[in-house]
Amino acid sequence: MKDFPRLGFGTYKLEDRDECVEAVKTALDAGYRHVDTAQMYHNEEFVGEGLAESDVDVDDVFVATKLDTDNLGYDDVLETARESAEKLGVDTIDLLYVHWPLDSYDEDETLAALDELVEAGVIGRVGLSNFRPDQLESAIETLDAPVFAHQVEMHPMLQQTELREFAADRDHRLVAYSPIARNRVADEEVIVDIAEKHDASPAQVALAWLMEKGATPIPKAASPDHIRDNFAALDLDLDDEDVAAIDGLDSTHRIVDFDEAPWNRA
Repeated sequence: MKDFPRLGFGTYKLEDRDECVEAVKTALDAGYRHVDTAQMYHNEEFVGEGLAESDVDVDDVFVATKLDTDNLGYDDVLETARESAEKLGVDTIDLLYVHWPLDSYDEDETLAALDELVEAGVIGRVGLSNFRPDQLESAIETLDAPVFAHQVEMHPMLQQTELREFAADRDHRLVAYSPIARNRVADEEVIVDIAEKHDASPAQVALAWLMEKGATPIPKAASPDHIRDNFAALDLDLDDEDVAAIDGLDSTHRIVDFDEAPWNRA
């Protein structure tokens, strides 16, 4: 099994072929070894091209994708996971998530198919995304395979304390999407002050804080400068005072929110 890097490269909204291919190649050249996509992003094929064209061997890259909410029936999971692997150009998808427990999600059928994919070697590990704690608990009990990761929106303004504690208790990774809150971290005075103190960017501070909390951020970027800037967060060491200051921020601001979201239907 491949190691799971502390920082990943997100590809949400990279829907233009050339832009996506170049972004993936740039990210790998910068040092990223974890690339995250989704069927819903409609760019798995482009991500696969970037992986194939890079000088980095695809076997050295941790590749993750997610099932579309329309593809969660038993047969659809089996079929579309194989299609995703083909588009990505990998023999085994390192991590396959249930993107949202919505629409065609059926706990018994969906999770049984994921267990079958693990057994067949089509996927290496099972992930869940955007689940409530009670849904996570039920899924963990239903699956034969362990849940390797849970991916949720997480950043300094949405600190996900309950899900962080749950991940620690149940021994799975917490992966943070929208980790810089679409750059709203740059409007937070506390984060800006810490960034100036360390001669860093607000984005780097947010990413470093997430990693300090044990989460794996997957920032999306298109420009080479932003891709490299985000990766440099690995070299930023926040002190206890910095972490405490960020911990004290109001942490109730969601970027991704809609009426059908699981947390609005508890």
